[in-house]
Amino acid sequence: MTEPKTATGRDYSETLFLPVTDFPMRAGLPQREPEILERWARTNLYARIREAAAGRPKFVLHDGPPYANGHIHIGTALNKILKDIVVRTQGALGHDANYVPGWDCHGLPIEWKIEEQYRAAGRNKDDVPVVEFRRECRSFAEHWLSVQREEFKRLGVTGDWDHPYLTMAYPAEAAIARELMTFATTGQLYRGSKPVMWSVVEKTALAEAEVEYEDHVSDTIWAAFPVVSSKTAPDLQGARVVIWTTTPWTIPANRAVAYSKKVSYGLYRVVAAPQENWSQPGVRYVVADKLAGDVFKAARVESFERLSDVSAEELAGVTLAHPLASWNDGYAYAVPMLDGEHVTDDAGTGFVHTAPSHGREDFEVWMANGRQLRERGIETAIPYTVDADGVLTESAPGLTGTRVLDEKGQKGNANKAVIAALTAAGTLVGRGTLKHSYPHSWRSKKPVIFRNTPQWFIALDKPVASLNDATLRDVALREIAVTQWVPPQGQNRITGMIANRPDWVVSRQRAWGVPITVFVHRETGEILRDETVNARIHAAFAAEGADAWFTDADGARFLAPEHDPAAYEKVTDVLDVWFDSGSTHAFTLGDPQEFPGLSGIRRRRDGGGDTVMYLEGSDQHRGWFHSSLLESCGTRDRAPYDVVLTHGFVLDPKGEKMSKSKGNVVAPQDVIKGSGADILRLWVAASDYTDDLRIGPEIIKTFSETYRKLRNSLRWMLGTLAHHRPEDRVAPQDMPELERFILHRLAELDTEIRDAFRTFDTKRVVALLNGFMTGDLSSFYFDVRKDALYCDPISSQTRRAALTVVDEVFKRVTVWLAPVLAFTAEEAWLARYPSETASVHTETLPETPAAWRDEALAKRWAKIRRVRRVVTGALEIERAGKRIGASLEAAPTVFVADADLLASLDGIDLAEVCITSGIQVAAGEGPAEAFRLDEVKGVAVVPALAEGRKCARSWKVLDSVGSDPDYPDVTPRDAQALREWDALHAEAAE
Repeated sequence: MTEPKTATGRDYSETLFLPVTDFPMRAGLPQREPEILERWARTNLYARIREAAAGRPKFVLHDGPPYANGHIHIGTALNKILKDIVVRTQGALGHDANYVPGWDCHGLPIEWKIEEQYRAAGRNKDDVPVVEFRRECRSFAEHWLSVQREEFKRLGVTGDWDHPYLTMAYPAEAAIARELMTFATTGQLYRGSKPVMWSVVEKTALAEAEVEYEDHVSDTIWAAFPVVSSKTAPDLQGARVVIWTTTPWTIPANRAVAYSKKVSYGLYRVVAAPQENWSQPGVRYVVADKLAGDVFKAARVESFERLSDVSAEELAGVTLAHPLASWNDGYAYAVPMLDGEHVTDDAGTGFVHTAPSHGREDFEVWMANGRQLRERGIETAIPYTVDADGVLTESAPGLTGTRVLDEKGQKGNANKAVIAALTAAGTLVGRGTLKHSYPHSWRSKKPVIFRNTPQWFIALDKPVASLNDATLRDVALREIAVTQWVPPQGQNRITGMIANRPDWVVSRQRAWGVPITVFVHRETGEILRDETVNARIHAAFAAEGADAWFTDADGARFLAPEHDPAAYEKVTDVLDVWFDSGSTHAFTLGDPQEFPGLSGIRRRRDGGGDTVMYLEGSDQHRGWFHSSLLESCGTRDRAPYDVVLTHGFVLDPKGEKMSKSKGNVVAPQDVIKGSGADILRLWVAASDYTDDLRIGPEIIKTFSETYRKLRNSLRWMLGTLAHHRPEDRVAPQDMPELERFILHRLAELDTEIRDAFRTFDTKRVVALLNGFMTGDLSSFYFDVRKDALYCDPISSQTRRAALTVVDEVFKRVTVWLAPVLAFTAEEAWLARYPSETASVHTETLPETPAAWRDEALAKRWAKIRRVRRVVTGALEIERAGKRIGASLEAAPTVFVADADLLASLDGIDLAEVCITSGIQVAAGEGPAEAFRLDEVKGVAVVPALAEGRKCARSWKVLDSVGSDPDYPDVTPRDAQALREWDALHAEAAE
């Protein structure tokens, strides 16, 4: 600020109120953040936040449990940071915003890891007692949740880390079993046989949430079903109905062919074809008119003719032969034609090969026609044509033993065998391959198959007495409509999923999980519904964990003495892990003895009471949001949440998915090591989390620069406030206009930031604060007021008013920033308010007086700042041309043509505002050579050098320098400051 020595030989720098602070310019976040974490642990920040929030309305962000099976990745970091920001903002708004972290500990991924270890060691899982195997799975989960807990803490996430909820904790397993038994008691649980997605590799059923769709190359065939009888259309006798399928291996399971009343069909005859062709001249086919050309092209038919229309009424009376009937007597059964809403003429042939063992729609159309089929004497039992290993069973005569997929998920020989059989039967019309999107297990990454197998289901369309005779689907759809969805489109997404999904498959044929704790009567097939038995199960699980189910071979400890164990089958399947995580609300928001962290929630309806939020990635509309909704609606007749917020996925800077093979993975651990967690937090908060986010080295660099500017603003305020004395505070009505304008901006921001906090709009928070701190403060207010703050006398009203305003700004800005820059805001707060128990994170948003708002003043200062922009632009050109050094060397003339704009400058020290030593304001357009800005019409600036001497203390160039004989090289203002300084220090010396 000042030159080392003056003409009088005195060093005036010691008389200036320059910023003084230990808050470093260089953040050193990778080193500093662990120190703050240690302080939070030492001072038990979590407990102090809880104590400070006691009695307030609760806002609970119920943690969607991450899976305990590896290091966290950038997507996990995004999720946890966003949760922490939301919790902190809600706490700042005045809620008791508690956060209890949780982990999903059961399920196939962990079980798979243990099996891999077994295979590597040459061990067979089947030779290991199930309880021992489960113990190893538990140990594996314990290890990784400990690793993840420390990684989450390092992100700056504050929560009840000493008391997390774990789905494998004994009370949790007991609660999950109790929830399942509630479904059994209310009649919503049933055992049925339906086609479900089946992983041959993992040998278990999968839910929709456990699959992902990847490109896959499938064999395709066109096959002919000979017409054996037609009551309504004799002309069709001997013709062939053509189907197309991407799963030739399902042909042995075919029981019908579906058509649509909405499709136009025709009878066609092959006119010419190569001699070696499967389709020869004279053969008649029935296909959809729209697809006939495609079918005959696939059949390599050279020419064909259309003989006649074929109506839906005619098709309804047609019975077909199975295409393998002439090849093996095992297929010598009637194949009916059924009307199906799912049939279209968009692709294929306009007919759908129907194998109820291997497709949902196939199953549904078969079951819907069951009565009609039985009246026609058609066997309606659904065959089990593929076993758990992907091998065709005896229900596929002549093909038994062939494989759909092998144990590694690779294509087996079943398709080839079926195609050969169709060729031999003379019913193959064409073949090919198709690359298309196909379901894969998200764990093994291998294709799945649809397979009919006995499973346990929760019914969605059964009226339930405990739900006031509504169905679970109806209740879920009702609750979706009264839940707040952020962003709003999430409501439509989950509504469609719930409206169209099948019954919930909750059973898995694995070992590591909560068992399906029901008993089935061996003769009647009825589920035992006995509250005494259920209570025993719950008590045993609470004391011993779910292992209690597996240590009792026949269930006698639970059934006796009321029931004969020999009369009942004890189910050994385990629950879908989505049922586990979907049940977490039941214990985390429930029993205060089991889970004290989130007890006592007074659930709200229509804005009243406490609030529960779920926050996860958008994929959880079909995952955790989905299963939690169904579980809670089925047991409590309401959704478990009031607000659901979803975020996108993290991509690389090009918008591509991250993968190790591409080398574009950004690990949160690396970002923290190089830049600090607050940079990651700033990236999360500033990004539009409702869409996919991008991250990479340059993006991190950009946010590091944004952070640097924010930190420098905090540092300058801390340094300046070192000279602030509470007794020198100035009331707003006694402040200069500029200070009152900044108070107005604080009042504006207070309203906007509270609204952004309430609506979870973190991007808006960062934008508001960044704009305020860099635009309003650093480049304007701080810049203008440095002269008064550094150089004015101790007694200066302007200086004291500025310090009062900076104090108010610091308190608000730091609390506003705290949810985002958790470490930096804490560091700054402690620099201002050093205390062992102090923390910005126990603070709520400071109340901002409504009287600070002054719209008329704000409009006036908006005009003043527009004029200032033109002056600043003119001086930049002068500085670039070396005609001036600092702006204080200038004394420009400002011409203002607009009368209203000119009037706004009345009473304003424009030289102070523009940081020049002098300034002249004149009405008019100004000379042609004057500097102008296109965006500020009617303002012109003519630069000029200031006249006079340069003040040795403040560097202003004024004629008044030297007018005080006691201080001959400074301005009168600086002379008064020196006089007060000298008197104060003389008094102190005495």
